[in-house]
Amino acid sequence: MEAIRKQATKLREQVARQQQAVFKQFGGGGYGGSDNVVTDEAELHQHQRLERLYISTRAGKHFQRDIVRGVEGYIVTGSKQVEIGTKLSEDSRKYGSDNTCTSGNTLSKAALSYGRARAQMEKERGNLLKALGTQVAEPLRAMVLGAPLDDARHLAQRYDRMRQEAEAQAIEVSKRQAKVRETPGNPDLALKLDAAEVKLHDLKSNMAILGKEAAAAMAAVESQQQRLTLQRLIAMVEAERTYHQRVLQILGQLEGEMLSERQRIEAAPTAPTPSVDTMPPPPAYEEVNGIYASQTHNGSTDAMGYFLGEVVHPYQAESDVELTLSVGDYVVVRKVTNNGWAEGECKGKAGWFPFGYIERRDRVLASKMAEVF
Repeated sequence: MEAIRKQATKLREQVARQQQAVFKQFGGGGYGGSDNVVTDEAELHQHQRLERLYISTRAGKHFQRDIVRGVEGYIVTGSKQVEIGTKLSEDSRKYGSDNTCTSGNTLSKAALSYGRARAQMEKERGNLLKALGTQVAEPLRAMVLGAPLDDARHLAQRYDRMRQEAEAQAIEVSKRQAKVRETPGNPDLALKLDAAEVKLHDLKSNMAILGKEAAAAMAAVESQQQRLTLQRLIAMVEAERTYHQRVLQILGQLEGEMLSERQRIEAAPTAPTPSVDTMPPPPAYEEVNGIYASQTHNGSTDAMGYFLGEVVHPYQAESDVELTLSVGDYVVVRKVTNNGWAEGECKGKAGWFPFGYIERRDRVLASKMAEVF
């Protein structure tokens, strides 16, 4: 349809130029005078300007519509990403809070930090999507569907229809002029020619006024389209830049925390982990009582009596006579055997445990002592 419309416009312009050439050739007052030729040239320029404005505003409208569709699609996709990222944040925070690891809490700390950072990033993403919706999509959608553009296009279409009517009337005037020249002195033909010329004059006057109004309206819409679309593009770029800057700050802080924790772990001396697979089972109490008494005289057992030890490696009891120990627990050690086992009390329960899993502590806070008993 658009191609047909352009082709029809070109044909009308060709006909108008041919008519102007004929009028200029024959001259002689009326519609074919030099003043009319000047007027037709000005009107042709007006028509061409309206055509360019119509094409420009139509392209601007399509571009605005493309931006709105793109932003809306980005918002839908981004909302799904926020949902996924929020779920990942919650899972990371849950793992960090549970802290099920028995050998340390490094990964739990990292999971908590990541969960917190991910939640902040998803919040920033949500702010970005909100800004794109309110600052970009909504204003452009309002202009695409707004009245100024429709009103200006209706004026241009009215002008186009009036121009076609004026062209048809100009052809009618030309025909009647030819008849008057062929049969001079015929009053009926002269009256019809005068009426046709008056109608043509009125059409041209109205067309000129309507053309100026349509051109002004279309120019205003074009200017508004250009200005508003540029402003919304700038707003979109600024919103995305702010989002990425804040996310970069969050990631930088998170990376710093994780690297610092890793460096701390790598710098700390690694204590050898005792192996219980090669250790003999704990001796019976009766056997130890006899052995302990004889070893005390031989000096192979700690002659200082009871002492306090801190658990540095976790141990899971494998029988009823053994103690289950967690890192950080404190044990009152009462007996130590030569095969690597010790007997003591922890948290109100007595039993055996691998002696290599604790370290002796000479000074301990009273609150820690209370935990033992």
